[in-house]
Amino acid sequence: MASPEIDALTQALSRLPGLGPRSARRAVLHLIKKREVALAPLLRALEAVNDKLVTCAICGNVDTTNPCAICTDSRRDIRMLCVVEEVADLWALDRTRLFPGRFHVLGGRLSALEGIRPEDLGIDRLVGRIEAGGIDEVVLAMNATLEGQTTAHYVAERIERFPVRVTQLAHGLPVGGELDYLDEGTLAQALRARRPVG
Repeated sequence: MASPEIDALTQALSRLPGLGPRSARRAVLHLIKKREVALAPLLRALEAVNDKLVTCAICGNVDTTNPCAICTDSRRDIRMLCVVEEVADLWALDRTRLFPGRFHVLGGRLSALEGIRPEDLGIDRLVGRIEAGGIDEVVLAMNATLEGQTTAHYVAERIERFPVRVTQLAHGLPVGGELDYLDEGTLAQALRARRPVG
């Protein structure tokens, strides 16, 4: 029987996405077995992230600096802005290394069932960024779900008064799919085949 501390670690890990109780137990046993090369570095990394973690005031990304590394990267095209639902979507698209611009995280998607309204998301911040000028294209990269497409339509309506080209990811994405679970090849193809909205 494990100690209360080991049980607490197992329970904490089992709450992570993709890890159930059995996988969490295996992970804890691995960490204990490889204490010096696995557990100690993991603890240091978790403490460092916990101490420095911030949300970027510009785009909504999660990083250890504010503004984040993407917003301060001078190599990125400031005229292109990709709008995503969540940070995981930003990271998934950025992994393709095909989008040269910057990002904007809404912090979710519109959902009547969950009571998520436009004012609950970062849509006003997005409109403010576009209103400030300097953006030529806005890529709506919402998930291919009903709520994601509803959100994309709402955002497109909110920014239609601005002189920006509004595009969205190609429909090669699976219906009901979420960006974070797609491979880089699928995401790369969707970015290359984006098209105007409306």
